[in-house]
Amino acid sequence: MAILRITKYPEEVLKKKTEPVKEFGPGLQKLIDDMIETMYAAPGVGLAANQVGVSKQVTVIDVSSRDEASSLIVLINPEIIHAEGEDSCEEGCLSIPEYTTIVKRAEKVKVRGLDRSGALLEIEAEGLLARALQHEIDHLNGFLLIDRIGRIKREFFRKRFVREQAVGKE
Repeated sequence: MAILRITKYPEEVLKKKTEPVKEFGPGLQKLIDDMIETMYAAPGVGLAANQVGVSKQVTVIDVSSRDEASSLIVLINPEIIHAEGEDSCEEGCLSIPEYTTIVKRAEKVKVRGLDRSGALLEIEAEGLLARALQHEIDHLNGFLLIDRIGRIKREFFRKRFVREQAVGKE
């Protein structure tokens, strides 16, 4: 296993919809293992394949550090099939270090996908797990948390980002 480089905003791979997984061979299994190791090392509660530069519909999630009833989830080709309610909560992202913002998401979700062996998997979630599922599925569809905030907050983020990049080059 290896710790992979996490792609950072504004890298292009983060803005593109990822490709569905069709083969479940050793290459996919290694990617999953490396993503798990990278997520724990970051540390984070979720990681999408495009966050490590791979345009595949693969995500790993583990919210157990905050919610002991949960454990590691590997989801391939996931889709939200039902969402209800509304919840606003602060979120961060490994691809946008040192930035958090309030993001509005569904309170409860039902997600369908495949596990690492290709078997059908359905997950009903609320709370942190529901938020993590939505966040990672957004990544796989080419969306970042800054795409879920209002225009004014997004402009403030972009100005701050540009300013910080300029300071970093001095």
